[in-house]
Amino acid sequence: MFQPVVPFSGYSGWAVLTRTLDTQKEAYEKSPVIQRETDYFKENIGKVSTAEDLVADRTLLKVALGAFGLDADINSKAFIRKILSDGTLTSDALANKLSDKRYLDFAKAFGFGDFSVPRTKLSGFGDEITSRYTDQQFEVAIGDADPDMRLALGLQRDLTTIAEKSNSVDTKWYTIMGQPPLRKVFETALGLPSSFGAQKLETQLKTFKARAEQVFGSDDLAQFSEPAKREDLVRIFLLRADIQASSSANIRGQTALALLQGSGGGLDASLLIG
Repeated sequence: MFQPVVPFSGYSGWAVLTRTLDTQKEAYEKSPVIQRETDYFKENIGKVSTAEDLVADRTLLKVALGAFGLDADINSKAFIRKILSDGTLTSDALANKLSDKRYLDFAKAFGFGDFSVPRTKLSGFGDEITSRYTDQQFEVAIGDADPDMRLALGLQRDLTTIAEKSNSVDTKWYTIMGQPPLRKVFETALGLPSSFGAQKLETQLKTFKARAEQVFGSDDLAQFSEPAKREDLVRIFLLRADIQASSSANIRGQTALALLQGSGGGLDASLLIG
């Protein structure tokens, strides 16, 4: 399996990654494992008529979930079957009740509960899902080297989709709040603490919009349909993430030093904290 290379962290690493992205992604997509999985999906997904059919085939399910960043649910078959079977057209459908809107996108894409004939029967469906799958899995591989780079890559696709919709400003923000990867990017870029998520949704919405107005000059997410604005967001996110990482490292170093000094041990503390 080809392993993508991220030589530096932070925004300097992002600049290198974007310059080599097409070459690295092409090499990754040609990896035997990815080729085998995507070929199998294209050849067999047209035979799938129900949610039960899909969850019964582990390889098909792996690609299906992986295409939406839901890889961790591979063993939660009853849960996934319920999401797919319920569809998305009724308010009590499970996908509509979950705060993570990736499940809603997943259920819509397959259409088991929404149409008499699911979208798995469409001629281009295999290509549609495997394209998403290779994108997502490449991002996962990038994330193994640098989790923040994975978030930045995913943002380019997912935020563009949200920004270009004709929904209201508030609806777009609620969509961001319901997608953990995008939410993490905005929380970091806007300087919001992780405990922020415990507040009421209305309070969170107001705070997100107010901070966005301060940082980007507008609270309207439509601005991120422009590549330059998305790049601004990525830059601020990665710079803030680097600062947070440095602060955490300093705190750990100071804690180690205090513990060592308090223990009365005879070791040179500088050997432990660099």
